[in-house]
Amino acid sequence: MTRLVKTRDTILMGLIGAGIGASRSPALHQSEGLAQGFPTVYRLVDLDVLKLDVAALPALLQSAERTGFQGLNITFPCKQAVIQHLTKLDPAAEALGAVNTVVLKDGERIGYNTDWSGYAEAFKAQMQSASRQRVVQFGAGGAGSAVAYALLTLGVQHLTLVEADAKRAETVAQQFAPRFPQAVIQSTSDAEAAVKAADGVVNCTPVGMDKYPGTPFPTAWLKPTHWVSEIIYFPLETELLRVARALGCRTIDGSGMNVYQAAEAFRIITGLTPDPKRMRGFFDAL
Repeated sequence: MTRLVKTRDTILMGLIGAGIGASRSPALHQSEGLAQGFPTVYRLVDLDVLKLDVAALPALLQSAERTGFQGLNITFPCKQAVIQHLTKLDPAAEALGAVNTVVLKDGERIGYNTDWSGYAEAFKAQMQSASRQRVVQFGAGGAGSAVAYALLTLGVQHLTLVEADAKRAETVAQQFAPRFPQAVIQSTSDAEAAVKAADGVVNCTPVGMDKYPGTPFPTAWLKPTHWVSEIIYFPLETELLRVARALGCRTIDGSGMNVYQAAEAFRIITGLTPDPKRMRGFFDAL
């Protein structure tokens, strides 16, 4: 008589976003799930490939629920648009107004944000001793607001936001001011003066990605005393980081944020404790 052997439940996850074909999320999550003994499937739901936009989110979320997905990662351009389709928000996601992780359980759709904690953990691992008195951040969108939240949590005293949409930067500044009364949070149109007066510079714009080559500001503004941070991880060495390293600046690429945010999202969705060092190894092997 053939005996049926009960195996561990399959983990079913995915990522909703546009232009996500090069995402490393499937490899990170599937490898970590398998390392813990769970068959893991991670699907990309690429709006560009499917010729959809954010208006498709209700149908996509419902389809994921009906298919048995435990959770989803959410990326551009859906991090803010998805909120209206959720039933609950984690306090950090509510504070940020952006969601990158959704748990689907018992009819609930619960939104979280692991971008901010991912950036904070990566910064502490690589730049713990860096001065955080004055920091300039380029970009204040979904990922940018998460990084700003992380920087303020890390003790930045004076955060200046530079954003093409000045209203967006002002909104982020006003949103966080009551939560971080010890810090000065402001937007500016004089990016050059802000960079020259700063200890560190963070790029949260897409400029530097393969699709958007270049730098978010003239690199002539940089000094060797600056530290420079990217959240882009494809490519790992952007033009901004290349110039900064040549000048002797301390730098941090986007890989650490990507790994740590993925590890926290994995924990939230699966309830399992991930191994960030192991996940870093998966990332480096790609």
